Amino acid sequence: MKKDNGVYVLDTSALFTYIEDEAGADHVEQLLLDAEKGDAVIYISFISLTEVFYITSRENDESKAMERINLIKSLAVSIQESDENLNLEAARIKSKNSISLADSYIAALCRYHKGILVHKDPEFEKISSLIREQRLPYKNS
Repeated sequence: MKKDNGVYVLDTSALFTYIEDEAGADHVEQLLLDAEKGDAVIYISFISLTEVFYITSRENDESKAMERINLIKSLAVSIQESDENLNLEAARIKSKNSISLADSYIAALCRYHKGILVHKDPEFEKISSLIREQRLPYKNS
């Protein structure tokens, strides 16, 4: 996958790809290594931490969920909390597109930082004209 130096936003699906060593994990890992060296900047939305926690809790338990949250927080990433500008941009995206609220926030974060969204979520195809993206290999259904 082509690497593009700059600013990246990791979607929740990219975080799970990395954590669970799925197809595309090597690309996410390289971006994280680049961020450690200062060659890239990576943002993660607060909503992705929420998703990682509840999905992991549902599939495993809260202890495993906290392990994953702590792992993410130890990476060379900036976790972006919400603010009024992000709220309004997410609302604009959500009002015009049939995507989840969480994905609206992630797309808004990407637009706010003029970043490249790294994901494997087909839902983002609906708004591909609004964001720059790098698609990781989708899971086979």
